[in-house]
Amino acid sequence: MSGRLRRAYRGMRLGTRLALGLGVLSLVVFAVVGTALTTYMRDYLSAQLDTQLAQGQIAQSKSIADYGTLSGKKYYSWFYAVYDVSDGKPVLRRPEDPADLPADVDDFTSLARAQTTSATEVLRTEHLRGAGEYRLRACEVEPGVVLVSAAPMEDIEDTVGQLVTIQAVAFGLALLALVVLGRGMLRRGLKPLSDMAHTARGITSHDLTDSGRLPVRHDGRGGGPEVEELRTAFNTMLEHIDDSLAVRAEAEQRLRRFVADASHELRTPLMSVRGYADLFQYAAANAPEERDRHLARLRAEAARMGFLLDDLLLLARLDAADVETPLRPQEADLVDLVEQAADAFRVTHGGHALTVAPGPGSLRLRLDPQRIRQVLDNLMTNAAMHTPAGTEVSVAVSVTAGTAQVRIADRGPGIPPGDRERVFDRFYRVDKARSRDRGGSGLGLAVAQSLVRAHGGRIDLTSEPGATVFTVTIPLTAAGAGGDAAGETLTVP
Repeated sequence: MSGRLRRAYRGMRLGTRLALGLGVLSLVVFAVVGTALTTYMRDYLSAQLDTQLAQGQIAQSKSIADYGTLSGKKYYSWFYAVYDVSDGKPVLRRPEDPADLPADVDDFTSLARAQTTSATEVLRTEHLRGAGEYRLRACEVEPGVVLVSAAPMEDIEDTVGQLVTIQAVAFGLALLALVVLGRGMLRRGLKPLSDMAHTARGITSHDLTDSGRLPVRHDGRGGGPEVEELRTAFNTMLEHIDDSLAVRAEAEQRLRRFVADASHELRTPLMSVRGYADLFQYAAANAPEERDRHLARLRAEAARMGFLLDDLLLLARLDAADVETPLRPQEADLVDLVEQAADAFRVTHGGHALTVAPGPGSLRLRLDPQRIRQVLDNLMTNAAMHTPAGTEVSVAVSVTAGTAQVRIADRGPGIPPGDRERVFDRFYRVDKARSRDRGGSGLGLAVAQSLVRAHGGRIDLTSEPGATVFTVTIPLTAAGAGGDAAGETLTVP
C-alpha cells in the first residue's frame, strides 16, 4: 500500500506535489494554532468559572455564617454541601433542599477533608455520577464549617466544542482554498519550467543530423529570478547546440565534398594511366617507335597523381597537427627564400614578368624553409596560371607591427566577389571549366593557407579588376630581423 502511494506521489506533477506539501504544512500549522487557541479558551473559561465560584461562595459563606442557610444565594444547576468538621472529620449537614446535593457526595466529602488540611480554598474538577463534569471549590466558612460548591462545566465544554467546530470548518475551507489556489499559482509560476520541458522534448524528437537551427526556444517571461537564470542558461545551451550542429554539418558537408572531389581528381589520372597503359601495350606490340611517347605520358600522369596524394597527405597531417606536426622549424632567411622562389618562377613561367620590390636585406625567422618555399611557389604559380600571358606579377617583403609580410600581387582580371570566400577551400576552382592540366588540382591555396596557419600566421586576400594581392603574415617569434631594415614597411607596386 505504501509503495503504491509513493509511486503515485512520484508520478504527480511538480505543481501538484508542491501544493500537497504546502497543504500538509498548512494543516500542521492549523492544528498547532487550533490546539493553542482551544487550550487558551478552555483555560480562560475555567478561570472565569473559578472566579464565579469564589464570588458565589463569598456570599454563600456570609449567609451561612449569619443565618445558617443558603436561602437566596443559590445558582441554577449548582450543587452545595455544608460540612461540620470535628477532629478533622467532615460531617455532612442535612441539606435545605435534596436537590442541592448530587446522587454521589463522595467527591464533595473528599474535597472537604482536603480543605481541613489546607490553609486556602481547594479547587478540583470531577465527573459527578449522573451529572457530568463539575468544577468543585471548597472553602472554610468559619472554624469547623466547610462549604463545598460545584458549578457545571457543560457551558464551557459546549463553548469549546463550538470553537473546535468553527475552527475545523474555517481551517478546512482555508486549507482547501490554499491547496486549490496554491496549485493554480504554482502551476502558473512553474509554467516556464513546463515550457522548457516541452522544449527539451522537442529537442529529443528533432533530427540532430539536420543542419538547421533547432525550431524551439523558450522566450516567455515570469517565474522569478531563478527561473530567469535557468531560462537564460537553457537558451544559451540551445545556442551552443545550434552552433555545434552547424559546425558539425559544415564539417560533414566539407568532408563529403572533399571525398567527392578527391575521388574525381584521382579518377582522372587513373583513367589516363589505364588508357595509356592500353595504348602502350598496343604500341609496344605494333608500333615500338611510339612506346617512349606513351611511357612518358604514363610517367606524367603517375607523377601528377603522386603530387595530388602528397598534397592530400600534407593537408591531413596539418589537420592533425596536435598529434604529429609536419613542420621542421629552423632559423632561415625569409628574404633569401623569396628570391629563390622568384628565380624558380622566372624559369618556369617566362610568359609573366616578375618584379621583386626593394625590402630588407635579410630577415631571419624560425620557420620551416621547405614549407614556406612551398607556400611562395603555390601563390606565385596561382598568379601565373589564373592570369593571361604577359600579366605582371610582383612580390615584396616587409616588417610591420612585429610581423613579417610577403605580398604577392598580379594585375590580372581579379577574383569574382562570390568566389573570394572559397578560393582557399580544397579542390575549389574559380573557373569551373578550366582543364585539370592547366588549372591544377585545386589544392594549392588550401595547402598554402594550412601551412601558414601552422606557422601561426595567416593569408589575406584583396582583389579587384587589375589588382589581386595575397598577403602572407608570419609573426616574428624567436626571430632576428635584419638590422638594416628592421621596422621598415614596404608597399607592393
